[in-house]
Amino acid sequence: MKKKLLEKKKYPAVCENCLHGRLSPDEQTVLCIKKGIVEPDGNCRRYSYDPLKRKPKKPLLIEQADPSEFAL
Repeated sequence: MKKKLLEKKKYPAVCENCLHGRLSPDEQTVLCIKKGIVEPDGNCRRYSYDPLKRKPKKPLLIEQADPSEFAL
């Protein structure tokens, strides 16, 4: 089950989700321990996925059903 949740193909290798990178205060760059200042969409060979840094997708808004649709 755990392998299905963390498939490498599902999440792209970007510095924003890397274990070694930290997002800068201005959120325009990533401060990497290994490479220094890099772009958030960059990557390197030392990339290690950190699932806690991934930003989840926004949930879909479900429209409220009209009660007249269920009346017989």
